[in-house]
Amino acid sequence: MIRCIAIDDEPLALRQIKSYIERIANVELIALCSSAAEAQQTLDKESVDVIFVDINMPDVNGIEFVRGLKHPPLVVFTTAYSEYAIEGFRLDAVDYLLKPFAFEDFSHAVEKSRSLLELQRMREQKSMPESEIADVESAKTSEQHDYISIKADYKITMVKFSDIIYAESVGEYVRLHLSDGSKLTTLFRLKNMESSLPANSFMRVHRSYIVNLKRVASYARGKIFLDNGDYVPISINYRDSFREHLERTQPKPTA
Repeated sequence: MIRCIAIDDEPLALRQIKSYIERIANVELIALCSSAAEAQQTLDKESVDVIFVDINMPDVNGIEFVRGLKHPPLVVFTTAYSEYAIEGFRLDAVDYLLKPFAFEDFSHAVEKSRSLLELQRMREQKSMPESEIADVESAKTSEQHDYISIKADYKITMVKFSDIIYAESVGEYVRLHLSDGSKLTTLFRLKNMESSLPANSFMRVHRSYIVNLKRVASYARGKIFLDNGDYVPISINYRDSFREHLERTQPKPTA
């Protein structure tokens, strides 16, 4: 169960958040707060996992309110002002929703929060060091969901496995090439990324590349061609296993 509060000086905005929360399973709304002072009183009395907080409020700016919390819960900013986004993500905000935001955007922010809370609770149970957070987060999401959560550009992004065409090692980083043409770069080791992706869909084909086997268009002369038009090299150490995969999955000719 996710326990949350909403902070906004606009009653209509609070009613909208309340209506959205009522549509999402296992989320409990503890309080609707019209000011930072009211929210602080609630936080002093209640255990809260996530706060949805407006930025432009009359008593205390939402950014300053979050910055002043000694042990802040997870934070989702809900605001009409895009210019605070960078500052918001510097505070490790889970998401930054621009008003008016749709239910789908709000629900996505809740799912990001849910994933991070599961990670935190698992780390507490196992006394896990901070340096291992990214590895465990990816492994856990791989086992239980159809997405992986990636920390990049001051935010957590949920990426569906099916949207990953291939992963590329770039120094100390991994760059994910996605089906919409975008790229996502994160501080991660390729070997850890390999262990975090489902083995039945992804294969390491080179020291610097992992491919989504479902996005392979063709293979010729030491190159794997993907369905987005890109190709990646395949090293000799991985050719046999890749060919075995092709033999298992390609349709057999009929007489």
